[in-house]
Amino acid sequence: MTATTIEQRLSEPEGKQLEFKRDLSSPKPLMKTLVAFANTAGGQLIIGVDDDGTVPGVDDPLDMEERLTSMIADAIHPRLLPNIELVSVGEHTLVCIEVFLSSARPHFFKALGEEKGVLVRLGSSNRQAGLALIQEMQRQASGTTFDVQPMPELSRDDLDQNAIQHAFGSEQPLDDNTLRTLRLLVPYQGRLVPSVGGILLFGRERQWHFEDAWIQCGRFRGTDKVEIFDQADIHAPLPQAVDDIELFLKKHAFKQAEFGAMRRRDVWSIPLTILREAIINALVHSDYSQRGSPIRIAFFDDRIEIESPGLLMPGMTIEDMKRGVSMIRNPVIARVFRELGLIEQWGSGVKRIFAEAHTQGLPEPHIEEIANRVRLSIRLAAPVPIENPTSVTQSVTQSVTQSENIEPLLPLLQILSDGPLSSGELRQHLQLKHRAHFRQHYLTPALQDELIEMTLPEKPNSRLQQYRLTPKGQRFLQDTLKDSP
Repeated sequence: MTATTIEQRLSEPEGKQLEFKRDLSSPKPLMKTLVAFANTAGGQLIIGVDDDGTVPGVDDPLDMEERLTSMIADAIHPRLLPNIELVSVGEHTLVCIEVFLSSARPHFFKALGEEKGVLVRLGSSNRQAGLALIQEMQRQASGTTFDVQPMPELSRDDLDQNAIQHAFGSEQPLDDNTLRTLRLLVPYQGRLVPSVGGILLFGRERQWHFEDAWIQCGRFRGTDKVEIFDQADIHAPLPQAVDDIELFLKKHAFKQAEFGAMRRRDVWSIPLTILREAIINALVHSDYSQRGSPIRIAFFDDRIEIESPGLLMPGMTIEDMKRGVSMIRNPVIARVFRELGLIEQWGSGVKRIFAEAHTQGLPEPHIEEIANRVRLSIRLAAPVPIENPTSVTQSVTQSVTQSENIEPLLPLLQILSDGPLSSGELRQHLQLKHRAHFRQHYLTPALQDELIEMTLPEKPNSRLQQYRLTPKGQRFLQDTLKDSP
């Protein structure tokens, strides 16, 4: 370590990858920190620095180096081989112990035993890892993931075929080869069984197997959790849950409609593009092996918080996330979200969230690890208070439900004003990759409101099917454009 590097480190606060110690008078906390570094993301422990930042150094660095080597070998299992270096700062010498993320994890502190001695780094402190987290570390160290594991007690029938067809916009059930390619089905002892990811995504009885794999949404009055105003428990298949969560947030927001360039534009009081990205990120990267709490979405007057179970992946830091570094915790879920067009580019979600917040002039989002969870807080441009608590829920729900049916229809009707088009052509014009989203938010509402109709109504599933404006749709389009400025 160079003098420039050590000076820089000494100017930094203690955190996930850095800790200072005065001496070896209390070796037990020091050993715990080394264990936590090895299990989490690596780090540096520098001896010879006081709590107030002064640097008295160490009296006999060579002796300390020898003692440390012996103590680490005796106190930590599996064996840990950190890099111990003597570094000069002015007239003083420091001992720097650098630990890298270990491929032999989980390591444990022998004095606490194998069950209680596994520690992880949370901010600037060390905490005991529970059984689920220990198992997750073992899987990650061995190169396996939770959601790709087979569920041998289940069969193909335990996947909800209707939910899969709805998500992929398929008229026919997906065959076994396709489901295997998506790893919704995986081989096990000569037969195909659902994967953990398959059940998490499309299981008929997902909560029977994973009781915390759902989303809890809450709207709180004010800026804390003292008083909850409204809540919703979302148990839909994960791809559909994205839209359901967004609808809950819209229910408690407001918008202004602007018309220009022959198209309606809605400006919401909450940053929907950022929130949608954050929701998808939480659904894809949550640790579903954890037990005790679901994904949580909390809407306050001044911010929206999204909490997902599980700490950051080993080796990852919050700064890594901001730079766009990504590690896929759930490859099965991520693959399906990618195929559905919900993920555009691997590892770009968090980076886009921060970039979009900057573009919109919002405060920088805040990410933190708390207990066994990761929390992302998104500040609003202006407070969104609850004005009339006695009637707002009903009126806003009705308004949002109507806007959800009408909002996307103007561009759809404008496109069809030039003549009939197929479903695929309409999606191409609207630049929509997700077929189920197109059907749910564009095609079906327009058909139900009789604004468009099928050209082959007697053959609704025909590959030659197209859609055209009805007289009602033509009038609606003309009236809307006439009223626009």
